[in-house]
Amino acid sequence: MAAHQLGKHNINVNAICPGVTMTDLSITNMRQRAERSGVSVDEMRQTRDSRIPIGRANEPEDIADMARFLAGPGARNITGQAFNVDGGLIMH
Repeated sequence: MAAHQLGKHNINVNAICPGVTMTDLSITNMRQRAERSGVSVDEMRQTRDSRIPIGRANEPEDIADMARFLAGPGARNITGQAFNVDGGLIMH
């Protein structure tokens, strides 16, 4: 809806939908969950990564790279889209 309404003003509207992203908060949460579950952080990380087709979680830079692309000239005709940056975790 916003992309349709704002297109006439030459404004692109897109969404970045990040998957699992390694931040300080997510690392702390993983440590706490590992401790409660009685497994190592490495085991928990391996289990998580095994569910992601590309085999790894996002780094914050992965999200920033998509934002940089969408803000640049290469995306001038891209609007009304949602981009899953998740290593293939969600595929349509």
